[in-house]
Amino acid sequence: MTALFLLSLFFLLLFLNVPISFAIGLSSFVFMIFAIDFTPAATTIAQRMTNGVNSFALMAIPFFILSGQIMAQGGIAKRLINCAMALLGALPGGLALVNVLSCTFFGAISGSAVASTSAIGSFMIPQMEKAGYSREFSASVTAAASTTGLIIPPSNILIIYAVASGGVSISALFLAGYLPGLLVAFGLMLCCVMYAKKKGFHASERLPLKVALSYIWQAVPSLALIIIVMGGIITGVFTPTEAGAIAVIYAFILAAGVYREISLAKFSEILTKTIETTAIVLFLIATSAALSWVLSYENIPQDLTRVLLAISENPLMILLIINLILLLIGAFMDMTPAVLIFTPIFLPIAASLGIDPIHFGIMMVLNLSIGLCTPPVGAILFVSCAVAKTKIEKMFKPMIPLYIAMLVALVLVIAFPSITKTLPDMFS
Repeated sequence: MTALFLLSLFFLLLFLNVPISFAIGLSSFVFMIFAIDFTPAATTIAQRMTNGVNSFALMAIPFFILSGQIMAQGGIAKRLINCAMALLGALPGGLALVNVLSCTFFGAISGSAVASTSAIGSFMIPQMEKAGYSREFSASVTAAASTTGLIIPPSNILIIYAVASGGVSISALFLAGYLPGLLVAFGLMLCCVMYAKKKGFHASERLPLKVALSYIWQAVPSLALIIIVMGGIITGVFTPTEAGAIAVIYAFILAAGVYREISLAKFSEILTKTIETTAIVLFLIATSAALSWVLSYENIPQDLTRVLLAISENPLMILLIINLILLLIGAFMDMTPAVLIFTPIFLPIAASLGIDPIHFGIMMVLNLSIGLCTPPVGAILFVSCAVAKTKIEKMFKPMIPLYIAMLVALVLVIAFPSITKTLPDMFS
């Protein structure tokens, strides 16, 4: 009954178009007023919000947001697209494959799916349309492929999951994200090849070797950021938070010094945007921390654990139920609040079944990534529609095979934990 009241209050505020961070904080506060009293409720919520953001690991988020903003506006995207064109452009469905690989590269560097959709889509969607691809299919490929940046590190959402989980290693999560992210990219590429064969698209003309090597060489400094960040973390030279600071310095030197595509005025805009985004994310984390404490105070995770275990004690069956719930949640809620709210609820259930928290985290992020491409709230889908200048209802049909590819990748990750555990175990 208490859970029903809390959830009803939360969804009522969302229905009234209250911003989600305020909806989370207000529903927690009002609920606690009824549970204990006004003064202790105000004190408790304030303390929990403060403790929620009092984490050294969270300092990595503004650094990676800033490096992603620099990368998005510093001429990185077109060099990665050229590199992808040199590698895959001559294959059947080459432009679609280039789109997927470019989004994967850019997402892995910037850690932002929205930035990847905007930066890569603004160039690739018109190019694909000129080559005969439908505008809607081109936009769908961009939206789906951009989600790989949320799984392949450096990823802000993996940092948020690590904090919400109460101590999962960020380094291990970063390593665990590579194979699932590449699995999604491979599945999307397979869909693109099948689409090209069905529509009769022929392979593009192969670039001259000298030009291809030049394109690859120009992209090497950008791709080196992945090696620097992950190499430093794996070898223990620096922490993920320090890696974020190094990523900012490297991205700035690359964009302003090497590529010379960022001026002081543009950098000022980037800093402003970074501050705005960081403030939104951290306030959302603070209010979600308060809500998580309220859920624990009312023993809601424990009650839900008992309910699910009463249905079945088979770990795969429980995971299937959790994933169906997450797929539904992802269609109606953005990823960050979904991770912050539902990690404290579902992770204890997974732990009680012996499921590794790293495996569960990657599974959760991969699941919610599908929601970002799913109406009615899919943020990436809306950004892709805006870039392609098309309507969201026209994208549903071309998205279906891409949804299937992402769901297949999710099922494989659920069924075979070694996909997520191989690299963390190798470098442990």
